[in-house]
Amino acid sequence: MDHSPMPPARPADISAHAPVRWGAVASIVGFLALVEITSGILQGYYTPLMTDIARHLGIHDADVNWFEAAQLMVSALAVPLLASLGDIFGHKRMLLVSAIVTAAASWAVVFAGSFTTFLIAWAFQGFYAVWLPLEIAIVFSRARKLGAPGPITRRTAGLLVGALQFGVIAGALAGGALIGLFGGNLALTMVVPAVATTLCVFAVGFGVPDDGARNGAKIDGGGFGYLAVGLLLLTSGLSFLRINGPASPLVWGCLALGLAVLYVFYRHENKQADPLIDFKVLFARSMWPLQLTAGLFGVSVLGAQIPMSTFARTDPAVNGYGLGMSASGVSIIIGAYVLSLLIGALLFPPAARLLGTRATLVAASTLIGIGYLMFLPLHGSLAQVLTNMVVAGLGSGALVAALPAAAAAAAPFHRTGMATGLTNAVKTIGGSFASAIFGLALIGQAAGVVGEGGAESFAAPLAGYMIVWGICGGTAIVCALALLAVPRGALEDTPLHVDGTGS
Repeated sequence: MDHSPMPPARPADISAHAPVRWGAVASIVGFLALVEITSGILQGYYTPLMTDIARHLGIHDADVNWFEAAQLMVSALAVPLLASLGDIFGHKRMLLVSAIVTAAASWAVVFAGSFTTFLIAWAFQGFYAVWLPLEIAIVFSRARKLGAPGPITRRTAGLLVGALQFGVIAGALAGGALIGLFGGNLALTMVVPAVATTLCVFAVGFGVPDDGARNGAKIDGGGFGYLAVGLLLLTSGLSFLRINGPASPLVWGCLALGLAVLYVFYRHENKQADPLIDFKVLFARSMWPLQLTAGLFGVSVLGAQIPMSTFARTDPAVNGYGLGMSASGVSIIIGAYVLSLLIGALLFPPAARLLGTRATLVAASTLIGIGYLMFLPLHGSLAQVLTNMVVAGLGSGALVAALPAAAAAAAPFHRTGMATGLTNAVKTIGGSFASAIFGLALIGQAAGVVGEGGAESFAAPLAGYMIVWGICGGTAIVCALALLAVPRGALEDTPLHVDGTGS
């Protein structure tokens, strides 16, 4: 089996202008868009319900952070595993498996009566994180047979991420409205995403055909074991960092041991004929900048949202900074950001046609960097904050759509699922690290500080927010520079042979 870092050679095209038959994949994309709307509902629906969930379970608001940590850990494990299994057994089959697990977990959330059962159910909902990478792999595999996978995949990625962001907006609005309509009945309110995920199972099962792509590899059970233990130790170390602070030896012990296990995982994978993660592919010049970008992108897209919310809620009369907004007022910022994500995702395909994929990725990363760095001097009014978030959101939306599609184009055909899955996995890991680091930067929130009026305030210091914005902006600029290392034209289509079988 070929394990070279570069895609296998592609035969010459019989026609340099083979038509892109969008209609041949349009019906599939329609069903996949329903899946992504469901993914968006899961990400947006519960947000306005978190306080109600905490009261229902009898826990403090701070304990809600455990839900995010547990789900991120499960996502980080499930995404590379299911994506690689998709290359072995079929991407549609693994998409269906992940949809079934997510639906079962969503129903378990409805009936969970304790913190532990809710935490476990919530964690397994994290299987939805593999949906987008598997969908991109399905479309890329099918579009490759039509002669021009790049344009079809990029257009599909933009539409799917647009559907995702639409689902986020619809879910957030529905969750906040239905809890009141149902008279505060939390269980009844949470039935809605459970029903949506159940319908998603049928959409995948009956609406998405098997792409037929298989690489004939064997399951790397040992590799998965090493990866699971390594990520568990790393996420445990990050959790202890939030709880015990950086002075705890438990934190650094877990992190060091986790890195050691991941090094053993790396050595193990390099000896396998069919590795879970093919590091020869990962370290190829056309691939590593994409995966580095995905990890650093997780810092802002996953790690910066809670700090943005708390900054907007901070009372400027007491602390000398902040917007002093209510919870409903913060939704204006969130809505503007999500809307800009949607616009950025939809602009990605035409921008890639005009500028090229690599240049579009560089431009998107630069926009994110500019948006967050603008916060350093401009954060004193709602207009300034909205402007910054919209600029960052346009770039973020383009990157969410671009990264899986670019990874698919850069990978060998037998490693498409692995490559697209890794973009989500490393993004999740990047978000986990950022969440812990930002928690330390904003530690003043727990310690309490004295505001301008002399009253005690539990808001984080402004310097902490400056660190958050600086890190988000700086990592985005690093992404833009790293992407320049991708060979020119490596992410674009090369001519494909189109015969009577479509292969």
